[in-house]
Amino acid sequence: MAKKQTPEDKNYKVIAENRRARYDYAIEDDIECGIVLSGSEVKSLRVGQSNIAESYASIDDGELFLTNSYIAPYQQAMFPHEERAKRKLLVSKRELARLAQATGRQGMTLVPLVMYFNHKGRVKIKLGIAKGKKNHDKRATEAKRDWGRQQQRLLRRGE
Repeated sequence: MAKKQTPEDKNYKVIAENRRARYDYAIEDDIECGIVLSGSEVKSLRVGQSNIAESYASIDDGELFLTNSYIAPYQQAMFPHEERAKRKLLVSKRELARLAQATGRQGMTLVPLVMYFNHKGRVKIKLGIAKGKKNHDKRATEAKRDWGRQQQRLLRRGE
């Protein structure tokens, strides 16, 4: 979950969140990545028109890419960008090796969780290193969430 905005984090703003990822996947670890964008893409993100729900990250030729993420075209741009382009993610060599090992050997998936502007105003993506849940795991998660809501209702009533 994204951290709350504090007075010193004036520029922090969540652009897009993949809420379904925590339902469909068991998130083992997460990592913060930079992303290579053009000017019209950043302006479109500042307006808040993007979606990372159907996207995923993969390693191709020793580089990390975000595939199938949607950034709406910016209307005033002189040089428009492609909406669903493959975008390069920026991580260190050590982190890239760790991600390659997790996806290759352990059968994990790289799922984008949140896209946001950090406190410096740069676009960042939080990737989750995840393993897919089975249907019975999803039902157990749902039952646990419902029981938590039921407990909160009972505590509010004072019963």
